[in-house]
Amino acid sequence: MPPSNRHRYLRSCLAIFAPAAAFLLSGASAQTPADAPATHSDLLHQLNDSIESLVQRVSPAIVQIQVTGYGSAEEPERGQTELLVGRRRAIGSGVVVDPAGYIVTNAHVVSGAQLIEVIVPPRVGTSGHLDPAQGPQGKSYQARLVGTSKELDLAVIKIEAHDLAALSIASGLPPARQGEMVFAFGSPEGLRNTVTMGVVSAVARQPDPDSPLVYVQTDTPINPGNSGGALVNADGKLVGINTFILSSSGGNQGLGFAIPATVVASAYPQLLKFGHIHQPAIGALVQTITPELAAALKLTRDFGVIVSDVVPGGPADTAGLKIQDIVLSVDGNAVAALPLFAQSLYMHKTGEHAKIDILRGSDHLQVEVPLVERPHKEDSLTEQADPVKNLVRPLNILGVEITLEIAQSLPELRLPSGVIVAARTLGVRTAEVPLQTGDVIHGINGAPVTTLDGLREALTKQKPGDAVALQIERHAQIFYVSFTR
Repeated sequence: MPPSNRHRYLRSCLAIFAPAAAFLLSGASAQTPADAPATHSDLLHQLNDSIESLVQRVSPAIVQIQVTGYGSAEEPERGQTELLVGRRRAIGSGVVVDPAGYIVTNAHVVSGAQLIEVIVPPRVGTSGHLDPAQGPQGKSYQARLVGTSKELDLAVIKIEAHDLAALSIASGLPPARQGEMVFAFGSPEGLRNTVTMGVVSAVARQPDPDSPLVYVQTDTPINPGNSGGALVNADGKLVGINTFILSSSGGNQGLGFAIPATVVASAYPQLLKFGHIHQPAIGALVQTITPELAAALKLTRDFGVIVSDVVPGGPADTAGLKIQDIVLSVDGNAVAALPLFAQSLYMHKTGEHAKIDILRGSDHLQVEVPLVERPHKEDSLTEQADPVKNLVRPLNILGVEITLEIAQSLPELRLPSGVIVAARTLGVRTAEVPLQTGDVIHGINGAPVTTLDGLREALTKQKPGDAVALQIERHAQIFYVSFTR
């Protein structure tokens, strides 16, 4: 992933901060000099025992993820200006959230993946010894992608395993508190089963003023490879999913960011059910007001959020919302920042109305805007797929032929023909054929694919044991995926 001041990937390192111990020591300063050594020793042992116990509980639920696929070259040669795309291998982390093998990680960790390998750490039995069936390095599984949200940078993958150690993401998780002690688990630089310690620096940081997303900020040492790992509190409860760091050197500088656990808990059921996130929308775009923007547009205030776009004929347009309207409140709740506006909308369900107070010039107005479900390409494709007519049994998918209308709805499509994967179906080959919802199959074994019948016919010609190579397009990148018939 390209180096920049924002390394949008996270990872953790093996370290334990002295400040926590120093804090405990300072708390015992009232003791007499004669009593101090024993008291200090007791406190240090209590801290040590508590951390050891927490690590033993949480570590078995943290996995290493190794991804093989295609992506842009991270460091082109000097003087080279063209974009290089080649085979890459990336390492990240994940959190087991269901003993049946469901794992939460970052979307950027598995982006462009052809093969996802998950290393589950060995479990320690009641005797204190490792499970001999797993080996000292743990057990390796191939995973399939269940759902992903690029907007939230979250993904769910599945391995065929059972009775795994897991961290709960049920509703009601305690929110992060500024100053509380937290621990980051993951595989920084590929170093498995690593834990670091720090505190919550801020509970709702907004690194990008034009993005509604907020993060838990922590000074816990996080490095490349920690992406997708867990940030937990002193009770071992999930606080967030480590996601990126701000760094000028590429390494930890004490500015780490995690997706809040409340966001993860809300997104997870939708990623399981739909493979993506269903978000309410009003057909308008808002952004943060900066002093420069306020001065240039001669606004009456230099803070808050402003409407920058209104979709013609959409709910906001019909309700009377206009470009350059300044949003004051939603449903009576003051809106001073973009995250507050997004949060107010997300509390509504599709079909409900939001009362939005605005400032238009010097006039105070209120508009009532209905919320609609944001359209999603995969949803419309799934609706077109018949479970019988569109089934491609050897691949365990529902396929839809790309028509001119579908091609026009997919502007990023490189080749305007083929068969698009509308959905994956259950079957013995599901985990073996590395296809994802939204993939477009353009060819098989060097021959072009333009119809469902053509794809089925080409597959039936392959005998058991034959090698099959599908040319597919995924996220505007074309490459091959192979398997044995």
